[in-house]
Amino acid sequence: MAKIKKKHTEGASRTYITRNRALKKLQVSLADFRRLCILKGIYPVEPRSRKRANRGSTKLTTFYYARDIQLLFSEPLINKFRQHKIFLRKLQHALGKDDLTKAKTLDQNRPTMALDHLVIERYPTFADALRDLDDALCMVFLFATMPIINGNVISRDAVAECRKLSTEFMHYVIHKQALRKVFLSIKGIYYQADIQGEKITWIVPYQFSQRIPDEVDFRVMSTFLQFYRTLLGFVNYRLYTTANLVYPPRLDEVLEENGAGLGSLRVEAQRVEDLIAKRTEETEDKEESANASAESKEMKQRLQTLNSKIQSLVGKEQQTPEFSAVAPIADEEEQPKGMFASHVVFLSREVPRYSLEFVVRAFGGKVGWDQSSGAGSQYRENDSAITVQISDRPTQGHQFLNRTYVQPQWVYDSINAGRLLDTSEYLVGQQLPAHLSPFVEYAEGDYVPEEAARAAALAAQGFEGEVTSLKPEDRDQQQDDEEEGGVDGESADEDEEDDDVDTQVEKQYQQQLQAERDGIPFSKSEHAGKQKSTKGTSKRSRAEREEEERQQIAISMLSSKKRRAVNRANAEAYKHQKDTNALKARKAKLSKK
Repeated sequence: MAKIKKKHTEGASRTYITRNRALKKLQVSLADFRRLCILKGIYPVEPRSRKRANRGSTKLTTFYYARDIQLLFSEPLINKFRQHKIFLRKLQHALGKDDLTKAKTLDQNRPTMALDHLVIERYPTFADALRDLDDALCMVFLFATMPIINGNVISRDAVAECRKLSTEFMHYVIHKQALRKVFLSIKGIYYQADIQGEKITWIVPYQFSQRIPDEVDFRVMSTFLQFYRTLLGFVNYRLYTTANLVYPPRLDEVLEENGAGLGSLRVEAQRVEDLIAKRTEETEDKEESANASAESKEMKQRLQTLNSKIQSLVGKEQQTPEFSAVAPIADEEEQPKGMFASHVVFLSREVPRYSLEFVVRAFGGKVGWDQSSGAGSQYRENDSAITVQISDRPTQGHQFLNRTYVQPQWVYDSINAGRLLDTSEYLVGQQLPAHLSPFVEYAEGDYVPEEAARAAALAAQGFEGEVTSLKPEDRDQQQDDEEEGGVDGESADEDEEDDDVDTQVEKQYQQQLQAERDGIPFSKSEHAGKQKSTKGTSKRSRAEREEEERQQIAISMLSSKKRRAVNRANAEAYKHQKDTNALKARKAKLSKK
């Protein structure tokens, strides 16, 4: 007789496990279980049949993979959580007895929790870490601008470390000139950088006063932040060391206190003196071992060749120059030139310096700003080296003739276009063109805005804009010419429309005269014209109906799975076409106004 199998030992009930059973097996609290799952990257799953996975019960619950929970048994973080609970119990006991000495000793020996092994487990290669860096950067840049909440949820040290890590990453992007796209949205500023072949996109919030929402659970976000801080620290270290830069970069505390921003960090290359000393020690060890074992002629010949090689190595080492503060490893010919490399940009106090300084320096430009915006500026407003001044005020009290005054959008649109745009549309006081997202890719049949079509046409022609200074009288003359051209164009269009209307009226009048000669009443002639006009449409509709029937027959011959896929694709295409037509209609309505 075959062995009788027990219930719920195979299938979905063995593959999945409920959250309550996982808590009983691990013997941890719900809060610790959530922290553990976030740090380990274990997330809930949805089984195909909840009744089978829950052993016949239809009660609503959360499911996890049983193999993922099994891996948590050997996780050292569980012991760390228990040690932290014991520490809190002892500290509370000491404070309750008013034993401040013991409480101070316990606080100094507070147990710490390292997450280094989790980074290595979740990201075996550095490319995997770069691919998953988007969420980490978004979280770190968000908390870098957050106020302190309750001291324990968002601590001062966490905010300071987020600012440090975000600034270090921005310095690497500047050093490698890896920035590719920028977009200003309502949520914040989107950036995209190309780092070692991986496109990394993150969002930075605007530096306004933050309103902390009550419905957000910051304890969960702080757990994510704890892991992301460790991950970004690893990534920054690897990026700096591969670029031959000293990590961590040196911090100027005076400039940091005075609001220097990116200028408070000093990025320097690694010194090669330690490498030279290490190589000389290796050559001396080789020389001593060779002299000790020299007995035969062959060994003497080898020693002579070895001595000559050592002398050549030492000579090369002595000729090696010393590096003092440095820049890129690659030669100047290999290093790509930025579009702002030949410009010195001055930022007025009303523009967002934290963003413009980053993007201009990431494309090779030099930046200066007003002293009221922060310390560390290399250029003052009256410096003759400044070629472009970015301002967001409609009028300027004093203008320098040797520079161009533009609005901040010119910088971002130039970056997205990949070239310096003409400044005539971005001058101070001008109505700016639409700021289009560079992350949108237009396909055939999509609604393409006029600005995007014009930019694509200019890019196809190879148009290259220049930063030019226009005198006031030149601008007035240019505006007059544009107005005259616009008036002439409008009048020409109106004349063409009038001619079309006249021809249609004349044609209709001739048809009515011909019908009157033939003795056909006016009502019948009008009915015949309607039939004649609807005859073509009925033919077209019949052809369309035949094509539609043919498609329905072909779809009916497919399997149910493929049929559902085809119906979903058709529904998406219909919805996309409907949205496109709505945008075109809205554009036509606005153009009429």
